[in-house]
Amino acid sequence: MMNLSKAMGIVLIGMMFLPSCKKDTLMPDQTFSFDFETSSEGWEAGFADYPDGEEVFYELSSSHDTIPSAAVSDHKGLKIVGNNHSDDLFMFFKKQVTGLVPLTTYKVQFDLEMASQYPENSVGVGGSPGASVYIKVGATDIEPNAEISNGEKLMNIDKGNQATEGQDMINLGTVGIDGDEFVYKIIERDNLNNEFQVTTDADGKVWLIVGTDSGFEGLSVLYYDKIEARFTAVD
Repeated sequence: MMNLSKAMGIVLIGMMFLPSCKKDTLMPDQTFSFDFETSSEGWEAGFADYPDGEEVFYELSSSHDTIPSAAVSDHKGLKIVGNNHSDDLFMFFKKQVTGLVPLTTYKVQFDLEMASQYPENSVGVGGSPGASVYIKVGATDIEPNAEISNGEKLMNIDKGNQATEGQDMINLGTVGIDGDEFVYKIIERDNLNNEFQVTTDADGKVWLIVGTDSGFEGLSVLYYDKIEARFTAVD
């Protein structure tokens, strides 16, 4: 029979040859891509910067719907609608992603494709329906929510305001399209020249958020066709 000291020696030797548990081998960099052809893929809509209880007056709605054929044929996307009576309406979608390294900082590269019908040089009440509606993206370790404060629905994260960026969201530009016609076209936006970083929570999760921050006092009807977020761990 093997004595105890010899058995312990074998166990220790075996442990020396176990594979290392470095973060970069446990959880590689990841890309999350969504095209919404068959469903909303778990993305949830929300609205902020308006008086609580005024959802009907602001015409707030969202759905998984067909993108107008003028923009792209037979594609579905995330539709979001709102009438900006407050001159400050924020409309967004959010989704939690998993499988990243816990408590690790990542650079996030966002790529969006949207359908918009609002010319960049158009004119409207309070601002342009194209040039005064700003696209924002971000990621946080807490769930982004619109919470009631003094009768207003306000975000619990720092998204900034209209064109101004916040700690948790950056500005990708506007929903404006080329030309003068109000016809749906696909627009592409990214943050290639505007680095964004986020630190994951203790379970290796973060919340993605994309949205529009409006200075145009009117109705906006927009569609998200594709959303991609590429995570690269910061050394």
